[in-house]
Amino acid sequence: MRLTSLRLHLIEMPLRSPFTTSFATTTVRSCYLVEARTRTTDGREVTGWGECVAMEAPLYSPEHLSGAVEVTRRWLAPALLAVEDLTAETVAWHLRHVVGHPMAKAALEMAVLDAQLRARDVSFADYLGAVRTSVPSGVSVGIQPSGEETVRVVGEFLDQGYARIKLKIQPGSDLGPVRAVREAFGDDLPFQVDANAAYTLADVGLLRRLDEFDLLLIEQPLGEADLRQHAELARQVRTPICLDESIVSAEVAADAIALGATSVINVKPGRVGGYLEARRIHDLARANGIPVWCGGMLETGVGRAANAALAALPGFVLPGDISGSDRFYTEDVTEPIVMRDGAVDVPTGPGFGVEVLPERLERFSTGTVDLPA
Repeated sequence: MRLTSLRLHLIEMPLRSPFTTSFATTTVRSCYLVEARTRTTDGREVTGWGECVAMEAPLYSPEHLSGAVEVTRRWLAPALLAVEDLTAETVAWHLRHVVGHPMAKAALEMAVLDAQLRARDVSFADYLGAVRTSVPSGVSVGIQPSGEETVRVVGEFLDQGYARIKLKIQPGSDLGPVRAVREAFGDDLPFQVDANAAYTLADVGLLRRLDEFDLLLIEQPLGEADLRQHAELARQVRTPICLDESIVSAEVAADAIALGATSVINVKPGRVGGYLEARRIHDLARANGIPVWCGGMLETGVGRAANAALAALPGFVLPGDISGSDRFYTEDVTEPIVMRDGAVDVPTGPGFGVEVLPERLERFSTGTVDLPA
């Protein structure tokens, strides 16, 4: 098919409550959706949607929102608009000359993929080879001001039926809240923590103390470039080490596995350059006996629906951060993704199986960028 035009919809969506990690507190989710208009070889006009998960500031990764818009406008979009016969499977190849910017590239691949599947009347789940019709829903709990408040918030999510709790931690807010949650809800609660690279190998003594809480895993305790240090840490703690920020491609995932730096992988499609690379990481990890789970980036319903389909692949054996839309937003730009009885249904409609609602998009819009201008 031929990509005829792109429109970037910049939006701001207020969160229901502040979400605090070791690197930032978010109260409003700023992102953009990609509207890709395409023409098939038989002359049909088909529109697909993608979502860029880059944050406003380069705190989680080197990318940031305004930079993603600029690199898309100046280099990525012109490259794709010049291709006569474009497929989702070739997007990454056509963009290979631009170094980095995986989240911007992933948003474009996502929009092209949605249009391609809609043109073929195929669901994303069927395209990937999903083996489940619903996926367990975990929830990510931000850093709270006290252990008591942490217990209260976790209790509310458990009452809603979430299947797994992930608690953000940082130095000074780690052992106390983890102990409070374990004591309040018992050893049977599926429970893990996420440091977002807040520690160093010098903190091994403190991190070893987390072993007593029988956690599912410690996610990204050390810096994203610290594969060797993660391997050393893994030898000194019993709790499984999971890598997130470090895993930016299938090649890096292979290195991390070979070094013993990780025994679990968090797959975030935007971070690795798109859903097709995410599937390659899944296949690699599964071949090596490494469990994977699907992480979240405060996605709208567009990305949330796509993540649910990805998490339905057979190697995703741990609950991911695929919460219902109402975990973060009072209103979504699509019909809400709903969590019921600890699970989210995998969409079955063409493409990602959700529709962007024009009135919601207009309500949250802060501007548009049309390409070509």
